[in-house]
Amino acid sequence: MDGFFCVSAVCKLKQFRCVSKISQRLFFTGEINMSWQVEKEKYLALSGAEKRSNCVTLQDIPTWKDYAQKANLPAAIDVAHGTVINNGLNKSLAEKISVFAGDITHLAVDAIVNAANKSLLGGGGVDGSIHRGAGKLLKEECKTLGGCETGEAKITGAYKLPSKYVIHTVGPVGEKPGLLKNCYDNSLKLAMQNNLRSVAFPCISTGIYGYPNESAAHVAASTIRTHLEKNADHFDRIIFCLFLDIDKKIYDGILQSYFPLG
Repeated sequence: MDGFFCVSAVCKLKQFRCVSKISQRLFFTGEINMSWQVEKEKYLALSGAEKRSNCVTLQDIPTWKDYAQKANLPAAIDVAHGTVINNGLNKSLAEKISVFAGDITHLAVDAIVNAANKSLLGGGGVDGSIHRGAGKLLKEECKTLGGCETGEAKITGAYKLPSKYVIHTVGPVGEKPGLLKNCYDNSLKLAMQNNLRSVAFPCISTGIYGYPNESAAHVAASTIRTHLEKNADHFDRIIFCLFLDIDKKIYDGILQSYFPLG
């Protein structure tokens, strides 16, 4: 009987060692995923360059002041109705913003903003691009947030993306300036609450949600201008990320109104 127990114990020890080796192999090859909470902390500890070699940093993007001077853009013409600009802050605020023509998922900033749908579980356009770039753990974290209402904003890790965080906001369907303004306001408030100093915005709601591009640009520029007049010290840079040629043309035409150089 003692021999039986001895043999049994040896067999169990061998089984344990075998399972342990398999578990180690699966863990290190990525076949067993750690929880999104643990993975989130791991990715937050990495720089953008460590996560993606072709990332774009703030140093790669000129300020609006430098960009506008180099492009010799004309002076301001008009701003959205109701926008009041404190001209004494023009020069300093022109150095707080940038335009970037390219893919928002390449930006190594503190946070990129996702034009999400109410489920927060991914979709088309920039939403789908961000989810694909971040990897499946982004969706796992988003599942815990209970969705998001139009105009509101919620924050997650960015995982495999070169940014640190993703701020998800749900834009309105159609031209609803109050709700679109809330998207920018609430995203910036969330950034401040989390001590995030660089934020990149896509053109929220201008895709399949049907918001006219130029009207949306005025809302974005006026809201960010108003926010920076009160909170400039909280931000190093706010970036308008423009993917379409039409948006590049629009922003080149209107930002001198909101962020003149002198």
